[in-house]
Amino acid sequence: MAKGKSESWEWVKALVIALAVAAGIRYFLFAPIVVDGESMMPTLHNGDRMIVNKVSYDIGKPERFDIIVFNAPEGKDYIKRIIGLPGDTIEYRDDTLFVNDQEVPEPYLNEYKRSMPEGNLTYDFQLNEKIGRKTVPEGHVFVLGDNRQHSKDSRNIGAIPMDTIIGKANVIFWPVDHFNVIK
Repeated sequence: MAKGKSESWEWVKALVIALAVAAGIRYFLFAPIVVDGESMMPTLHNGDRMIVNKVSYDIGKPERFDIIVFNAPEGKDYIKRIIGLPGDTIEYRDDTLFVNDQEVPEPYLNEYKRSMPEGNLTYDFQLNEKIGRKTVPEGHVFVLGDNRQHSKDSRNIGAIPMDTIIGKANVIFWPVDHFNVIK
């Protein structure tokens, strides 16, 4: 009888430890997120499930074109692409991105631009028109959704404080036919 009780207790301990490790990984390292809406199309689709790497910016810095998840001012998590880093000037002219007065290609938008019936995917603007500053402030990033005409992003909510970034989203794991590692 004592042996059965001891064995059961060992199983309970193992299960508790496994749950604690899983919770730690989920809370501190990686978390799943579901894409809600069409603001990141064609890169991400409504309902795509992704893994958010929560430690990527603890050991490194955000880079231009990273797809990030952050706490938006409305208390909701948003997923967008970093376009501007601290100190950058940002401008769009004729559907072309200029960072610090240099043209910067956005190859992830090429197919989407070709499928547009007419007009620009990204309307012309300068950074100071959107955030009231000529450069992205220190400790902030400027983000846009890939579906530029249907995205609530830094053009509406301003530059994003880096301390609101949850992590970098770069693996789509569901649905299976959308599986992709985004660079």
